[in-house]
Amino acid sequence: MKELIEKANVLIEALPWMRQFYRRSIVIKYGGHAMVDEDLKQSFAQDIVLLKYVGINPVVVHGGGPQIGKTLERLGKESNFREGMRVTDSETMDVVEMVLVGKVNKEIVALINQHGGQAVGLSGKDGRLIQARKLHLYSDQEGDKPPELIDLGMVGEVETIQAEVIQTLEASRFIPVIAPVGVGAQGETYNINADLVAGKLAPALKATKLILLTDVPGVLDADGNLISSLDTARAAQLIEEGILTGGMIPKVRCAIEAVNDGVDKAHIIDGRVEHAVLLEIFMDRGIGTEIVGSKK
Repeated sequence: MKELIEKANVLIEALPWMRQFYRRSIVIKYGGHAMVDEDLKQSFAQDIVLLKYVGINPVVVHGGGPQIGKTLERLGKESNFREGMRVTDSETMDVVEMVLVGKVNKEIVALINQHGGQAVGLSGKDGRLIQARKLHLYSDQEGDKPPELIDLGMVGEVETIQAEVIQTLEASRFIPVIAPVGVGAQGETYNINADLVAGKLAPALKATKLILLTDVPGVLDADGNLISSLDTARAAQLIEEGILTGGMIPKVRCAIEAVNDGVDKAHIIDGRVEHAVLLEIFMDRGIGTEIVGSKK
């Protein structure tokens, strides 16, 4: 009986959060180890279905870099990265679209549906959901030299989001699963970083949360300790001080921008933990790092 009561207490702990987030959108960027490990894939799908059944609207944006890399390798084409971004020529873009939209997206949709959800797969080209433009990336050079313009090919950035497409699906009880491929003004296709898509989609939907799944516990301080909560000003300071490095920098910048654009909170959490999404949303103490607006 004690064990049963403990289970009931877990539900009671989750009740205020269920009430707070009822009928609100939560944008979740799905990537990293959580997309590879079979047990984690199952637990993620279960989390998404449960959110929908308690009246919350999850929207999934997924990556697929490792899958793209493996496909390119099988085709005998080398992957090339600059500043952490995949250089994408027309041939690579065909592979990116094939893998993200035709394979990874459909696998995620099928898994969610297998667990009782009603997921619908989309790319940014559907309904012009993600209107994009070419990303212009600059790299600082030594001395007084001007920044170097890096041509990444068909890599884009989000220009606008047609939120009505997602809102229509949400109202019909569907779970949108989005591949980060955008469309340009002339119909051209762009490969877009999934974190950036999620960061732009969340404020467009007036989402209450943006959740980024990673392969680390969250944002770490200079001593390697987890920072459970910080505001946008401190988060920006961690970047300036060089405490944050590598792939964490674009994730934190994405979270800062989303919060500044109206999202209540952004969360960077460890996707290697089973049911990480539920633990972050419904428990009084989350498992990763939350980023909130700075007090004025």
